Amino acid sequence: MPNFIDRRLNPKDKSIGNRQRFLKRAREELKRAVKEQVKSIGIADVGSGQSVSMPTRGVGEPTFQPAGDTGDRERVLPGNREFSPGDRLRKPQGGGGGRGGAGTGEDEDDFQFSLSQDEVLDLFFEDLELPDMVKLSLKETLTFKPRRAGYAVTGSPTNINVAKTMRNSHGRRIALRRPKQAELDALAAEIAELEQKPKPTPKDKERLGMLQAELEWLDRRRRRVPFIDTVDIRFNRFEQQPLPNASAVMFCLMDVSASMGEREKDLAKRFFVLLHMFLRRRYERIEIVFIRHTDEAREVDEETFFYSTQSGGTMVSTALEEMLRVIEARYPASEWNIYAAQASDGDNISGDSERCVTLLSTVMKYCQYYAYVEIIDERESEIFARTDNGTSLWRAYRTVDGDWPNFQMTRIAKPGDIYPVFRKLFAKQPQTLRQPRK
Repeated sequence: MPNFIDRRLNPKDKSIGNRQRFLKRAREELKRAVKEQVKSIGIADVGSGQSVSMPTRGVGEPTFQPAGDTGDRERVLPGNREFSPGDRLRKPQGGGGGRGGAGTGEDEDDFQFSLSQDEVLDLFFEDLELPDMVKLSLKETLTFKPRRAGYAVTGSPTNINVAKTMRNSHGRRIALRRPKQAELDALAAEIAELEQKPKPTPKDKERLGMLQAELEWLDRRRRRVPFIDTVDIRFNRFEQQPLPNASAVMFCLMDVSASMGEREKDLAKRFFVLLHMFLRRRYERIEIVFIRHTDEAREVDEETFFYSTQSGGTMVSTALEEMLRVIEARYPASEWNIYAAQASDGDNISGDSERCVTLLSTVMKYCQYYAYVEIIDERESEIFARTDNGTSLWRAYRTVDGDWPNFQMTRIAKPGDIYPVFRKLFAKQPQTLRQPRK
């Protein structure tokens, strides 16, 4: 019978390596399950908590066990009333020491993991990144902003914290038993009363001397314990907090014209909801600008962008013009990382696609990254997959795609295409520094 000796420095009956491999398998299985659920649930439901099943296969830690039907061994079986030492036991019938044969026994249920909203989003966006997040080269001079950082014993008189100083003074006076002014006033009144007697008795004179000595002692003690001492004073303390000199802004452009049917608008909103969740989850200091357009474009808030209805013609160039206007007004390219994502069905007024190319070439001088998503009919998806034909806007944007490496474009036809396309557009890449073209 072989003997196995495990000399690894692990806790008793545990294997750190096995547990780490199990955790890795469990995490990969959870990521796969979450991504599979995206295909069957709404994008808006991704941010809510979910229950994810994981098969029991590969869950247990591997251990060495002797086979139950072979080998020689000695055992002590409690409660034995049938066998005596020296008796020979028959080997069990059937296969090796595994579970029961086919069709027998009970299957074990899969593990059920209840994931919170934060855990789901962590798994969902774990391997995604906004490309080229670092803007140019960071400036050497940083800007600073004062921030409250507690109290100090030294500082400018204008920064004295009166409340904290008075609390310290009050506590010190109580601890040192500083005489109160009321006690001194009471003694002075009693002394004045004794001095005003016309014929003081020897007892009154003795009492008067005692009171005067006590008053003098209390007065000296009161002067030795000042009302406010230098040890009581506290100043408001400020630290200079460095501010990042490279900030990021994401422009979301969406076509809401009459050419966008309910299906197209729903797919566009799903894409931007996913993008919105991704940006809010991954970056704390990124601003998001929502621009929607028909034959005219305007900047709107988040609620209007996702849920308000609108109809009209289609002129895509108005959205690019509005984006340039906002950049010039609030987001100079020398100080901001500028990113943009656009969703459209490709429909555009005649002759406007060429103007879009001109405007987009200007926009790309400022942008770190630009993603264009075109929503197509499901019946045409296979045709477009084999050829590069498409709408006039798609063909026009193709010329920009060849000139700018930080421009990406793709198509979606059904809800199941959104997440793969999203991963394609925002897959994590090595960080590089890109200078905008002049």
